[in-house]
Amino acid sequence: MLPWRNGVIAAYFASGLVISTLVARLPSVRDALGLSHGEVGLLLLCMTAGSFLSVSASGFIVLRLGSKRTMIAGATIASLGMALVGASAAGLGSIPLTGLALALQGLGTASWNVASNVQGAAMERALRKGIMPALHGFFSVGTVVGAAAGAAGAALHISIGWHFGLMALIVVSLVYGGSRTFQPEATVTGTGHSNKSLLAAAWREPRTLVLGLLVLGMALAEGAAGDWVALALSDGYGSANTVGAIGYGIFVSAMTVARMLGGRILDRFGRVLVMRVSAASALAGLLLFVYGPSVEVAMLALVLWGLGVALSFPIAMTAASDDPMRAAARVSVVSTIGYGAFLGGPPLLGLLADRIGLLNALATVGVLIVMSFVLASATAPVTKNAAQPAAEKTP
Repeated sequence: MLPWRNGVIAAYFASGLVISTLVARLPSVRDALGLSHGEVGLLLLCMTAGSFLSVSASGFIVLRLGSKRTMIAGATIASLGMALVGASAAGLGSIPLTGLALALQGLGTASWNVASNVQGAAMERALRKGIMPALHGFFSVGTVVGAAAGAAGAALHISIGWHFGLMALIVVSLVYGGSRTFQPEATVTGTGHSNKSLLAAAWREPRTLVLGLLVLGMALAEGAAGDWVALALSDGYGSANTVGAIGYGIFVSAMTVARMLGGRILDRFGRVLVMRVSAASALAGLLLFVYGPSVEVAMLALVLWGLGVALSFPIAMTAASDDPMRAAARVSVVSTIGYGAFLGGPPLLGLLADRIGLLNALATVGVLIVMSFVLASATAPVTKNAAQPAAEKTP
């Protein structure tokens, strides 16, 4: 086994804690600031702005600094932002400061996640088997743990200031502790090409762009659930905040199970079939959640929804990394396109929810899930030369 595997696993787990801490306590943040759905959406756009700026530059950052230093820097910035979210919302009741803190959290998280995927792809190639779903599974384990902590914090009425501060310390400790065993930089970044030419070439590759569009649809389905499931159960179904946190926990638990089993499933059935079945499951779960008659049915729908979106991102990251020499650039391009929906879509859904209702707004995500189903063939494995632009193929 690889000596650096535990550090990579810790980084994925810690990233899940960051995401789920905010999502599980989002109703408490809303209540502390006295916000409407639309205002919550606008507030989340602050995190979107920081995240999209970061992920757009992540290719340059990873190729320049290396994935190890990018992960450490990103985790530090994200943890600081998370602690400030709790302090500014609960302690100061300041909407502008909370927005600034969310932007800081997004700025750190996005580049950290891209660097983690580059590390994960290198680990997958070294082991010569599909372990990217399992790595993302540890991210989901982190979201499950974070959701459970959020549900407990809501039930016990623990201040989000204390809650977010403690989780930030845990995240920093995990990443700094694991950083000593990250993959050596030369293996990840030694491409033999200039950073600028690698990224420019990646943005011109049809397959890479199609992978980005595929991720865009499924990332919106995942992000919509991550940001709005707790509130949809609380407001759309008239449940308590604790029930909303439990619902989110069910969703991420389903994702975790699928990701932990995903490597074996992919080895047996292949990327394309698994991607299409995943999209169908996500669509069924989404529609059942929106139009189901009861909270119990909604909880069942969250299982289908979570199972459906679980493997799309790791499959796309593996597909983008088929050529290890161009993995960082391609992962950056696919992530940038995908994060556009993952980060920008959910806040916009909040604005739409003010006009047609939150559950109806969630239903619109189904259109992009169908798009991802249609584009699933782009995930098929390709040879190194086939993945390159025509001008760069060897004679």
